[in-house]
Amino acid sequence: MVVRLRQALASTVAWFHAVGTALGHLWRRSLQLRVIVSTLTLSLIVITILGVVLTSQITDRLLDAKVNAAIEEMDRARNTVESQLAGVPGFGAQPQRLVDARDALSNRDATGQSAGAAGSFDAALSAVGGMPMQRISAGPIEEVPDELRRFVQRNQVSYQFATVSDSDGYRGRALIIGSPSDEIPTLEIYLIFPLGNEERSLALMRGTMLVGGGVLLVLLAAITALVTRQVVLPIRSAARIAGRFADGRLKERMLVRGEDDMARLAQAFNEMAESLSNQITQLEEFGNLQRRFTSDVSHELRTPLTTVRMAADLIHSSSDDLEPALARSAELLVNELDRFECLLNDLLEISRHDAGVAELQVESLDVRMCARAAISTVRHLAKDAGVEVITDLPEEPLVAEVDPRRMERVLRNLLANAIDHGEGKPVLLRMRADVSANAVAVVVRDQGVGLRAGEEKLVFNRFWRSDPSRMRRSGGTGLGLSISAEDTNLHEGKLEACGELGQGASFRLTLPMVRGKKMGPSPLSLEPTRTPKPAGESESSADLDSVGAQLPEPSARHERKFEQQLSSSRAASNGTVEHGVEAAPGDATVTGPSGSPATGVQPAGGGEGRNSGDVQS
Repeated sequence: MVVRLRQALASTVAWFHAVGTALGHLWRRSLQLRVIVSTLTLSLIVITILGVVLTSQITDRLLDAKVNAAIEEMDRARNTVESQLAGVPGFGAQPQRLVDARDALSNRDATGQSAGAAGSFDAALSAVGGMPMQRISAGPIEEVPDELRRFVQRNQVSYQFATVSDSDGYRGRALIIGSPSDEIPTLEIYLIFPLGNEERSLALMRGTMLVGGGVLLVLLAAITALVTRQVVLPIRSAARIAGRFADGRLKERMLVRGEDDMARLAQAFNEMAESLSNQITQLEEFGNLQRRFTSDVSHELRTPLTTVRMAADLIHSSSDDLEPALARSAELLVNELDRFECLLNDLLEISRHDAGVAELQVESLDVRMCARAAISTVRHLAKDAGVEVITDLPEEPLVAEVDPRRMERVLRNLLANAIDHGEGKPVLLRMRADVSANAVAVVVRDQGVGLRAGEEKLVFNRFWRSDPSRMRRSGGTGLGLSISAEDTNLHEGKLEACGELGQGASFRLTLPMVRGKKMGPSPLSLEPTRTPKPAGESESSADLDSVGAQLPEPSARHERKFEQQLSSSRAASNGTVEHGVEAAPGDATVTGPSGSPATGVQPAGGGEGRNSGDVQS
């Protein structure tokens, strides 16, 4: 029984909650409903106050008129009674005299009550007389309140409202007025005026006011709905047309009717829409012209670039026969031509993305192959910069549907960016996958100059550089991270960055393993977990150790290796180690579970800042 009662109570509470939620949603969405309800609420308050005031005024006027008429009737009744009892010796011993005097007040109607200007009434007489002396009465003297009788006995004409009942079946409020006699000291005269007619009049008045108030509220609701509809409809039309305008239907306009405020609103809206449409069209034309110019320039420069390249290669091949200054010039010419060719390729690629013609060549393959290919491509950059590249790849194949060329380019750009800004410290590449979340993630982390607050989004802008005075070691074009972000968007993935100034930066690439299915959370964390730094240990080393302590083998082993290489690079910078890792005679290599080597040598220093550069194979 208790369980059923709880279930019923829970169902009732859930129903009320659902109804409240629906009404709240409707209240927030409908301006017309809010205006109607507010108007009706205020109108109801005004009508209620007005009804209470009118009812009180009318009731007071009716009762005042009743009291005045009753006082006049009392004067006539007192004269009549005194004329009947005056000069009669020993009247007090004859109760019949009181009855006759009560009957003589007026001719009695069919109900047994007297009728006067104040309406029908009943009379009650009381006096002291007889042998022995006692109080005798005639009429319903028991209906008279004791408090009123005390006032009358003190020779005061008084009245009081009380509840009475008579032999005719009436029970209700009545006006009782009492008066002493000037000629007969012990005589008390009371007139009882039933208020049935007045109460019926007041009830009729209240009912009329209630019905009138209800009808008035209904009319106000209809009028408010009609008025608000005239205001809300143009607003709804403007909202609907604005939504269509936002969807790209730039020819949508509001209908202008009349010359009122709504018409001026529609006209202003149409003028705004026309201006925005023209500006958007101009921007689209300018963007198309800019993309066409970039594409045409890139294509047109290929022919002279090919010619210059052939001449530069010819000169460079004969550099042994040239003077040292000319040979160095030939080498610089070839290097700059390589960078110029990379810039043209990047401009062509970014123009394809801008034009929306970039396409994915999706293949189902082991994404570890892309990581190994990217590491192999940037090996010479790591060697030149003295950076150790540490890889942490799963032992089992990670098969995903990706474009191998674009994914390799993304990883290559991330690695080149980390090497360029790593300040000669080790760079870590980690790859993990979560089949249940349909996500594969790659994190590239360095311990270099890092990122300032707010630069996590700016780093993917084209040609953006945190420190413009800083020189790119990799010879990138400044478009690498921008192209990487576009390639990630084509894969329906996410490319994120975080960092701290002087503590390095971390980039995380997350892609769906199966295209067309929803991608869950990334299996790798973007930010490393920090623990308190032990005494005598550097902050970067403590950070790496805290990450390694959380990871199972072989991830923890690679984090510790990452820390060891970082410590070795710091020792080398202080003159402790001459080249690379202490155990290696030259270039040191770190091999992940996949067996792919990443090359690193003696670290080199660098400036501050980070740019959105890239590297090309």
